[in-house]
Amino acid sequence: MSFFTFLRTNIRFLAAGMLLAFLSGFGQTFFISLFGPEIRETFGLSYAQWGISYALATTASAVVMIWAGGLTDRLRARRLGMIVLLGLAGACIFMSLNPLAFLVPLVIFLLRFFGQGMTSHLSSVAMARWFVRSRGRALAIAALGFSIGEAVLPLVFVGLKSLMAWQFLWLVAAIILLLSIPILMQLLAAERQPQAMSEAEHSAGMQGRHWTRAQALRTPLFWMVVPLLLGPPAFNTAFFFQQAHIAEVKGWTHLALVALFPIYTAASIAAVLLSGAAVDRFGTARLMALYQLPLGLFFLVFGSVETLIFAAPMIILMGLTSGAQATVPMAFWAEFFGTRYLGSIKATAAALMVFGSALGPAISGWLIDHGVNFPAQMGAIALYIAASSLLVEVAIRKFSTVSTQ
Repeated sequence: MSFFTFLRTNIRFLAAGMLLAFLSGFGQTFFISLFGPEIRETFGLSYAQWGISYALATTASAVVMIWAGGLTDRLRARRLGMIVLLGLAGACIFMSLNPLAFLVPLVIFLLRFFGQGMTSHLSSVAMARWFVRSRGRALAIAALGFSIGEAVLPLVFVGLKSLMAWQFLWLVAAIILLLSIPILMQLLAAERQPQAMSEAEHSAGMQGRHWTRAQALRTPLFWMVVPLLLGPPAFNTAFFFQQAHIAEVKGWTHLALVALFPIYTAASIAAVLLSGAAVDRFGTARLMALYQLPLGLFFLVFGSVETLIFAAPMIILMGLTSGAQATVPMAFWAEFFGTRYLGSIKATAAALMVFGSALGPAISGWLIDHGVNFPAQMGAIALYIAASSLLVEVAIRKFSTVSTQ
């Protein structure tokens, strides 16, 4: 099936996945961090206090995700999508109206759980479950929503901050979310119900089995992949979370740094599409140990970059891994463990990734408060990414071979 035929035949489901991915941006770090300076000033928080509050709230959302993510195995995406978007809109309103510093972690918890957690989880699980032979392509198309959000939302909302109070902008976000719910309902009007799917509608994993979450957690392969899973959420999140700090250290304006994000997004979109095609052609076993290497090179070099001219090509490397991150790991779970219990397995992986996104801001903020600026931290991050990629290569070669015999 050609790309355009595939797109035309499945446009409603693909558009729903893309819409959910885009809307998850309101609970993603790249959006919340746009308001980091204002939140710290309004509530009198240091870098460390803000980072720790963010980390605690994000960790709590990760814990809840372990249970809530499994709802995608039992409920229609249409019904669950409406619930999570209402929750995310409510969280945005809460952020806008909150007057108390001690409630900031609760607000962040709600934004992270409904946004980064459930909305993005629902998008990727739906694509991986509804499509088998074209799974990579479907995940790639839906993931364009993430890329569009990363490109559009920072530029629009940073620009609007000069025109109106930051709290009001969170009401704007809530309005966008509420207006999107009827669109999602229409797109998924004919959606299938997960628990009503027959055996034939699921694709099996290793050994031709449908692995339960308990069985997956007992395999060494799962846990040897975990360090790799933690990398992009932790360190990409830290980069976006500390973006105002990075601009200050480099002597750039915040808006000048944000202006590079469309370059990052263009690279991310290209990587999404290419990695989706690669997943369908080669499978994920060949790709898991490779797709984060551009990110490692980014952190290795960016710390010493002094001008925006040289920062621009470096940001492309970050975008390449970010795009592949939206397709390769998600397809990995479906390919190796099957799709019947994919929601529960992916929920555990998503919880670990959300936990990683909590570690990044907390650790980087603590180091900043103790005199180690974020660019100075980047060399160690590059080393971590290289080591975790090597570990995954060893794991897939050893344990996936044993498991499929």
